[in-house]
Amino acid sequence: MKVTKAGLFIPAMVFALILCRGVSLADKSAVILEAPDQASKGDEITVKIHVTHSGNSFVHYTNWVKVTVNGKEKALWEYSAGSRPENDQFTKEIKVTINGPTEIVAQANCNLHGSRGPARKIIRLKE
Repeated sequence: MKVTKAGLFIPAMVFALILCRGVSLADKSAVILEAPDQASKGDEITVKIHVTHSGNSFVHYTNWVKVTVNGKEKALWEYSAGSRPENDQFTKEIKVTINGPTEIVAQANCNLHGSRGPARKIIRLKE
């Protein structure tokens, strides 16, 4: 059986299209923060970090998610081609003890396209 150039080219193109399908639908990683607007001093609150990124694949994925509280790193999740986030949309949680007005900043990053920028949440003290 003789293999022609077209016989090799067509399967290679189909494979490339399947492989890159997710990348063509891709975007930058984004974060939405879910936390209360107010808390009492000493309260421990739960902060949910909702991450979205279309087209996760082994060549294109959210490679990190970082959270800071009042300018200090509180959480960092790092991902790789072999250990990617579980879905295009996923949620992480952290606990934060409120000792005064608190600023929470979270950001996610796509290994190819970057980030849509940080999300910020200010938690005020209840009076």
